[in-house]
Amino acid sequence: MACKAPGLGDTLGRWLVDEGLLPAEGAGSLADVAKVRALLIAAARERRAVSYSELLAGLGHRFTRPKMRAVCKTLDAIDAAGAAAGEPNLAVLVVRETDRLPGQGWWVGVREAYGYAGEWTGPKAAALVSRLQAQAFDYWRTRPRG
Repeated sequence: MACKAPGLGDTLGRWLVDEGLLPAEGAGSLADVAKVRALLIAAARERRAVSYSELLAGLGHRFTRPKMRAVCKTLDAIDAAGAAAGEPNLAVLVVRETDRLPGQGWWVGVREAYGYAGEWTGPKAAALVSRLQAQAFDYWRTRPRG
């Protein structure tokens, strides 16, 4: 069953194209909520984070900033649907290769959702990410595969 972001339905891919974030032929895989979600759940079950490059490669793309920004919209949709279903954050599993922390854009939502007021780098940020990743690892490890 594919998750849909509230209010977006099946139009996320079209929106990415319309906003100029993706060419029409590349919209499908980066906006494929079910596929991205499945990749992240598989990583959570393996108790590991994935880099933006690794996620894009899993979708058949090389890393570019526009593609990264496009897949971030998909991550937002996944987490919005997951939160509505009582699931832990999955976007926290997508990290930069340099410091293994999520990108700056992820932290905007974290400030609202978790009341986090610290920096988006450093020990406090790493501790929060570690805690949220552990929640995702534990949650998905106990769920039946389907």
